[in-house]
Amino acid sequence: MSWVDGRERWVYAGVAYGLLAISVIMAAAQDAGAWPGTILLGGAGGGVAGAVPLWAGVPWPPVALVAAVWLAFIPWLHPRRDTRRALVVTHYLVLLALAAALATRSQAFVVFASTGYPLAIAMLPGRLVMAGVTLTALINVTTQAGPEAGPTLLTVIAGVAVPLILAGWYVSAEHDRRRRLVDRLRAAMDENADLNARLLDQARRAGVLDERHRVAGEIHDTLAQDLVALIGQLTAADRATGEESRRRHLGRAAELARRGLSETRRSVRALRPEPLEDAELPDAIGHMARSWAEAAGVDLRFEVTGTPVALAADVEAALFRVAQEALANVAKHADATRTGLTLSYTDETILLDVRDDGAGFDPQRPSDGFGLDGMRQRVRGVGGTLEVESEPGRGTAVAAAVPAIPGR
Repeated sequence: MSWVDGRERWVYAGVAYGLLAISVIMAAAQDAGAWPGTILLGGAGGGVAGAVPLWAGVPWPPVALVAAVWLAFIPWLHPRRDTRRALVVTHYLVLLALAAALATRSQAFVVFASTGYPLAIAMLPGRLVMAGVTLTALINVTTQAGPEAGPTLLTVIAGVAVPLILAGWYVSAEHDRRRRLVDRLRAAMDENADLNARLLDQARRAGVLDERHRVAGEIHDTLAQDLVALIGQLTAADRATGEESRRRHLGRAAELARRGLSETRRSVRALRPEPLEDAELPDAIGHMARSWAEAAGVDLRFEVTGTPVALAADVEAALFRVAQEALANVAKHADATRTGLTLSYTDETILLDVRDDGAGFDPQRPSDGFGLDGMRQRVRGVGGTLEVESEPGRGTAVAAAVPAIPGR
């Protein structure tokens, strides 16, 4: 940030006053004969003088004083140039009229008339910038032209100035139209991003709800039933009359307790894979894949592309379980000799691809225990998609794509 930022209105006012001061000094020197120059008020049609008879008998000092007072409004108008456009345009036109009146009295004020260039860019609406620049140029030209230049000036105005003003108006209008279009596109993109975020959040909530239902079903089917049976065995042991019967019931109760503990541990591991507790996702998948390759006797190539980042726990768990289930399917069903596993990180999506050269199958037929529905459910639970491509005898490719939700 430069020192000009926030001070533009004072800079433009300072430039205008500086040019006015230079012109006043030069005009005073001309009047004293110390500076070469020509006063353009003589004659009936000299330059623009003939077009402003109102100013004919007024010397330049009072007009310069009025111009100095008029410039004082620039610091106040500049911050309001977008809200008070009519006032700004009126101020600019009056300023050009004062500059023209001064320039007709002394060529020294052509310097001050050049103030119209920066002020046109700084103050006027976009569609009028070219018009302001053109008017300033016409003032500079006409105030220095002689009486014989009348037809030439009309030719310049008709052939150059008017097309320039029209071209500037068209270009500015097109710029405004494109700017409005860009603003609408940005608003639409923001709305789409917000909608996508809400949909993703709903998908994650639905996935959490599905996981709760799954865990509830597992607890009901395993742990709850074991606990009921455990209570029954303990009750039977308490009522047993013989020592042998009592020990038999207690032994069964202990077996049920151990099985319930094992099922509880299995359910906990299903919620958050144990390898992810102590390692990042690429390391956990890589370790699991190497262990699988050694046990299955299948050549496996594991590759990570992109820059790994920490993801939300449910996203990492879903990717790990999909990779684990896909490799388990290769070992159980594919009879493959080579397998490829790729984990790809992009800005918005994480991709997991598992490929093999095995027997393949028809994806349109029931999976018969391939676990595809479970993998799809896991991926869909975190807002992702899962695609399976396979043909009998042509191998299988499983591709999962999930959003890159950062970890907290």
